[in-house]
This record gives sequence, structure tokens and C-alpha cells, in this order.
Amino acid sequence: MAPLENKTLALLIQLPPSIQILKGLERLRDLVPLLDPRFRYAVEVRHPSWFQDLSYSFFANNNICLVWNQLVEIQTPPVVTTDFLYLRFKGDRTIQEKDFGKIQIDRIAEMQKWADNVKNPQDGHIKHAIIAANNHYAGFGPGTANVFRNMLGLAEAKWEDKDEEDQQMQYQAHNSEQRTLIDFLI
Repeated sequence: MAPLENKTLALLIQLPPSIQILKGLERLRDLVPLLDPRFRYAVEVRHPSWFQDLSYSFFANNNICLVWNQLVEIQTPPVVTTDFLYLRFKGDRTIQEKDFGKIQIDRIAEMQKWADNVKNPQDGHIKHAIIAANNHYAGFGPGTANVFRNMLGLAEAKWEDKDEEDQQMQYQAHNSEQRTLIDFLI
């Protein structure tokens, strides 16, 4: 990962839904001293036992971001544990892949709640935010991202298809400091 140091905002550690807080904290206590301090870390928990002061303190004391996620089964409380946040809009897999490419499910109300939390965090100051939306969330990840960008008062990301052989999306930055996916692929 060292060559990506200057291009990485955070490394994500995703825990399975079966890992509860006591077992998970025990494992994380063993892992934290081994983490490369050149990187920032975000941990995604997916069991409700984590949503308590014990885990919030652990993450804050180790400068690890508690990932906020929006799933059908679970929504992470918007607790800030670092000066950056990582929010994941993940779906419930009811939208079939053949239907990707346009918004299928109206998620405006829940996205607005998250946008309000990003703009006005309860527990701290946010310098950076990583927001990810997959296609299963509403049907079209890039469209979801643009709806959320609008809610935050940001310009929409623009993309265009390249030739058929290399179907990568090309994002056009509106600000020279803004980093986009294409910056990492070049």
C-alpha cells in the first residue's frame, strides 16, 4: 500500500455482521499496534452491539473512524470518532443487476438525514468525508452520489463513456484539489 500513501484518504476494515463488540474489540486491540501509521483507518461494524460508548471511545482513542452505514438491517448512529468520516450507502440486494443504471428506489428522505449529519456533526469537526454509494442502494450509484452531492451543496460529478473497449467512467473535477477515481487509474 505504500505507493498509494499520497492517494489514499483511508483504508477500510469491514467486520462481518456476526462479530459482536467484545470479540471484535479484542481482535482490534491486537490489530491496532500492527497498523501502518502512515494511513488513516475506518472500521465498518455491522452488529448493533457496537453502538455504545465502549466502542466509540476505543475508535476515538485510536484515531479510527467508525464508518456510518445505511443498510436495511442496520443504520450506524452518526457518531464522529475522528476528524474524517466514511459513509456507505449500501443496498439490500433487491435491485437486480439488469436494472442498474437509473434510480429504482427513492432514498431521498434517509439521504437527507445523513446529509444533515455530515453538514452538522454532533460530536466533532469533520475535515474530510468519504461517501460511497453502490448500485444496490437505489439502483444507480453515480446518480445516488450526485443526489447526495446536491444535498451537500456540491456540484455534480460528470462522466462520459469512453470507447467500448475501456468503459471506464471519467469524472471531471470542478476544483483542482478534488481527487476523483480517474486520478487513481491514470
